[in-house]
Amino acid sequence: MNILTTLVPYWVSILFLILLPIPIFMITNLVKEALANSNIESKKIDSIYKSILVFYLVYLGYASILSWNGVFSENSLPPRVILFTTFPFALFLILVVSRLEIYKVFLQNVKLESLVKVHIFRFIGVFFLILYYFVAIPKSFALIAGLGDIAIAVLSIFVSKILILKKSYSKQITIIWNILGILDIISVLTSAIITTKLSIETGSQSVIALTYFPFCLIPAFAAATIIFLHITIFRKLFT
Repeated sequence: MNILTTLVPYWVSILFLILLPIPIFMITNLVKEALANSNIESKKIDSIYKSILVFYLVYLGYASILSWNGVFSENSLPPRVILFTTFPFALFLILVVSRLEIYKVFLQNVKLESLVKVHIFRFIGVFFLILYYFVAIPKSFALIAGLGDIAIAVLSIFVSKILILKKSYSKQITIIWNILGILDIISVLTSAIITTKLSIETGSQSVIALTYFPFCLIPAFAAATIIFLHITIFRKLFT
């Protein structure tokens, strides 16, 4: 059994694994900084911080094991990697995490500009373009997923700056950017499903590369996390 996919050179997979912790630490540090502005004791904040890191470690370990055992590798609708990771993780975040008291404290104390700026981690979408370069995924999917994520990441820098400067139009700009961010991630998921459907029906190239380790961690981690962050931004804007 190959631990790393052979669809691309090993250095691509290793580089991805080196960079993957960055968005995880960005999100956990965002939580830590927000809670530091509350009345919660520092020891409890450190405990929450570590708990989030452990959760991600366990969850991504779960996704990795499923991938290594070939659970995701069948070309099916919906793609199994989405069925076993993206959907349940999104439901967990929306139905469980959002109802926790600690989330409410976080929402109250986090800065809106920080919630927007954390989307810089979506530069990791460049790996969709790298996978296409090595003919591991179709061009149409790579462009939708890769360029969309990169565009939202770039725009997050400018939108967060507008919020910091407290421009009169900052709320409107943030709403527009947030809607675009949600549409981007929905288009990626939709494109993945459509590409898989076409692959099953016509034998065309699929996005099967995203079911192999380590790239299975993109749909496992990124999609649900991004959707939940956008929902959190809307809640911050209108509460």
